[in-house]
Amino acid sequence: MQSKGLLVGAIIAAFIAVTIGGLWLSAHNQEVSLRNKGRAQQRNLENMFDKTWKIISQQAQISEEAREAFKEIYPALMEGRYGNARGGALLSFIQEQNPTFDIQRNYDTLASSVEAQRTAYAREQEELLTIKQLHDDVRTKAPSQWFVGGRPELEVVIVTSSRTDAAFAGGTDDDLNLFTREAAPTTK
Repeated sequence: MQSKGLLVGAIIAAFIAVTIGGLWLSAHNQEVSLRNKGRAQQRNLENMFDKTWKIISQQAQISEEAREAFKEIYPALMEGRYGNARGGALLSFIQEQNPTFDIQRNYDTLASSVEAQRTAYAREQEELLTIKQLHDDVRTKAPSQWFVGGRPELEVVIVTSSRTDAAFAGGTDDDLNLFTREAAPTTK
């Protein structure tokens, strides 16, 4: 009878040990997985930030280069068409289609790229914050806290602007003028 009680006790102890071991293993694996995912997402954000600024910068450079090239060739084109070389055909421009530089299209393309890249970047930062929140939950909520609560917090860097930092530090953001221009000096 005593050996039967000992056997039941041993089975219960083994069951408890296996359960605790399973909880530990699950918490450990979840914490490691979230930490690795967070680090990978942080690197992904660095890569995406670099890509964003390269796209925007290069599109702006292309627009500027196209504008400068057009400025250089346009006077020569017009002189060839309407100058004295053709007998001063002053009103020929009414029937001809003159070359144009579609600056608005270039600005629209650039604005769309800025918006798309910033939106994608914000989405990726939100994903990083979600990973951090999940990692914090694993570290601070029972029962996983009992096994991995002493592990370090997942450090993440969220890129914002100095304007955002100032708004959150002071609690206000009143500067709503998007296009601040310096006032022209007045002459009297």
